[in-house]
Amino acid sequence: MKTNLRLRIVMLTAGLVVLLAACQQVSTRVVPANETRDRITASDEPEPQKRARARMELASAYFSRGQMTTALDQVKLAIAADPLYGDAFNLRGLIYANLGDTALAEESFKRALQLNARDADSMHNYGWYLCQQQRYGEANAMFNQALGITQYRGIARTLLAQGVCQAHAGQLAEAEASLARAYELDPSSPFTATNLSEVLYRRGEFERARFYVRRVNALPDVANAQTLWLAARIENKLGNRQGASEFGAQLRNRFPDSREAGAFARSAFDE
Repeated sequence: MKTNLRLRIVMLTAGLVVLLAACQQVSTRVVPANETRDRITASDEPEPQKRARARMELASAYFSRGQMTTALDQVKLAIAADPLYGDAFNLRGLIYANLGDTALAEESFKRALQLNARDADSMHNYGWYLCQQQRYGEANAMFNQALGITQYRGIARTLLAQGVCQAHAGQLAEAEASLARAYELDPSSPFTATNLSEVLYRRGEFERARFYVRRVNALPDVANAQTLWLAARIENKLGNRQGASEFGAQLRNRFPDSREAGAFARSAFDE
């Protein structure tokens, strides 16, 4: 199944969000029955875990700036300090995936889940990795595992990733359902609205597709060449030539060198 390029590019902006759980290691010291249990504070954290947490903070910062090699160095130091630090293996998986080392990326995600079998963030990231490898069935199963974790706070982003992955697999009905649920939970997300509009467009639901992409294009700081081109294609399908031309004019004025502006110039609406 040929992957829809527009859908893929939009998702790549949002799909690798890192939600690393804070390192909240709880003391395992046995408390005698006659002793009052005290609150656990930073002073109770073992020194190796403090060092690991500090390295992870640096690694996360470098990762967010795209400095993968430096981030990897810091993650290695975090793991050396605390070999049971599941979050470090989760981030290591993301770094190796970005570096194109698929074997070490998969090994890292699996190790993260061995250390914490209920870590929904690792499940989400591993699911997106599997989707990028076109292992769609495994990816869908991993997303469903994450969604099944009680009190998981990332449900909307996982539904977004799952919906885009289902669209990659050509499962448009399932993709629409996942993205619609994500939109219900987070209607302010331009990524969800754009991907849902794209899926509806591909299903021939042009009026509904128009509704979602219009919400995105109404925000000048959010609209981009992809969302304007999607809107132009939708208006063209609805027979609104003037509307298509208006979005095309915005494309030419704001993103003259974009692939989308070139496609509009060629009237390649079905390209």
